[in-house]
Amino acid sequence: MSKQTFDLTKHEITVKNIIRNPAPGRFYEDAIKYDPGSVITDNGSLVVRSGKRTGRSPADKRVVKTANISDEIWWGDINIALDEHTYKINHKRATDYLNTCERLYVIDGFAGWDPNYRLKVRIIAERPYHGLFMHNMMIRPSKEELENFGDPDFVVFNAGKFPANTFTEGMTSDASVDVNFETNSMVILGTEYAGEMKKGIFSVMHYLMPKREVLSMHCSANEGDEEEDVALFFGLSGTGKTTLSADSSRKLIGDDEHCWSDDGVFNIEGGCYAKTINLSRENEPEIYDAIKFGTVLENVGYDPDTRKVDYTDTSITQNTRASYPIEYINNAKIPCTTGHPKNIIFLAYDAFGVLPPVSKLTPEQAMYHFISGYTAKVAGTEMGVTEPQATFSACFGAAFLIWPPSKYAEMLAEKMRAHGSKAWLVNTGLTGGGYGTGQRIDLKSTRAIINAIHAGDLDDAPTVKDEVFGFEIPTECPDVKSDILIPKNTWDDVDAYNKQAEKLGNLFTKNFEKFEKESSEEIINAGPNVKQPA
Repeated sequence: MSKQTFDLTKHEITVKNIIRNPAPGRFYEDAIKYDPGSVITDNGSLVVRSGKRTGRSPADKRVVKTANISDEIWWGDINIALDEHTYKINHKRATDYLNTCERLYVIDGFAGWDPNYRLKVRIIAERPYHGLFMHNMMIRPSKEELENFGDPDFVVFNAGKFPANTFTEGMTSDASVDVNFETNSMVILGTEYAGEMKKGIFSVMHYLMPKREVLSMHCSANEGDEEEDVALFFGLSGTGKTTLSADSSRKLIGDDEHCWSDDGVFNIEGGCYAKTINLSRENEPEIYDAIKFGTVLENVGYDPDTRKVDYTDTSITQNTRASYPIEYINNAKIPCTTGHPKNIIFLAYDAFGVLPPVSKLTPEQAMYHFISGYTAKVAGTEMGVTEPQATFSACFGAAFLIWPPSKYAEMLAEKMRAHGSKAWLVNTGLTGGGYGTGQRIDLKSTRAIINAIHAGDLDDAPTVKDEVFGFEIPTECPDVKSDILIPKNTWDDVDAYNKQAEKLGNLFTKNFEKFEKESSEEIINAGPNVKQPA
């Protein structure tokens, strides 16, 4: 494909060499020629480097505060306000830089598989890596749709190689990711991590969809033999959201971002963005086999001689990723739409070893745990810190919320009641003790639990009530040893378990204090029953 003629002057871009929606092969060719560090591997994927930033920069995310939205946004550490004048400075900085480039890539695509709600998105970027990434992650238009695309609903100006001016008011580093709902545009400066584009569009959908009575959700989704058998998986990074939704016996709707309308659930994205650390065909065959020609491997290691990928290599970052079109998953359902959820599964990696492998939640408990958004990880041990660190992220995705969390929680509660959805809490973390003594619940057992939920085997299973958290714990589950289902029974020291459970319960209670003002008594009372620490 030679130089294309595509006019971007309406976006203040005058570069003549505009490559619009090319085939993946063109991205490959240009990445090898113009993108240092890009390599084609033995499995056909393209390895790329994201520069000094290998993850999102949430402290540098800004939302432009205008009169039309000032009363709607959840302002604070998540949505840091930026004035319109500063946005204009950053926008001008981005377009000035992009106008110095020899070539630019324009990717026009859709966010949202339901035509009634989809958003037309335009990406303008310098790097082939960014172009191929968003070619994978957005819904790819047909030739006819591309010819009739018209003006986009939202535009992303990715000038990530060029830094923000740290002397500009409101800038905390040389990176800035700014969303403007007045101009329907987003500016990226100072970070080449492609995930900023993906999550930026997600934040846009988090603002726009609730205005249309559609719930936007940070979750994966799959479907059984019928559209009535739909499962949603909520969970923070590392809890198994992508892994557990990629099930060869079920159709994949999507691995990360969805909306729930009156018609059912639809995926926002056209691709998947999977973690690849320690990836193996044995544990995650669907994801492993999706990595081929057209897949972007981000910051992944490889053998320089054989070009064989090394998924254990964390020399650049532990946040190694693969971006591929969703149809690379053999059992993906295209178009990525389905019915209303039968089961809603909250995933938590509990490094305290307290939560059961599976528990049933009442509607009020479901709201409590949705608003809490809990997981726990172990701190780095360089300084001898081995104590688990609890993480709470409202709605299992606070970093992407635009409205206050209560708005999304209320919408979830309404939709669960309307469609009879059941809620479950599944621990993919430790059992038999906390960090240092406990063992991780094996993936085989977790998959068996998920299968039992899908099959309805746990709906009427015998249960016992958890003394601290109050939810019901099934005492029987097909293909799972019953002795791991009750956490207390897996600990050698029952007193130590009780203290750890009390400690975790207090962490939940402390975190929820900031949401009590907007929550009903029923939801507040659905939390842990603990004594407040002295």
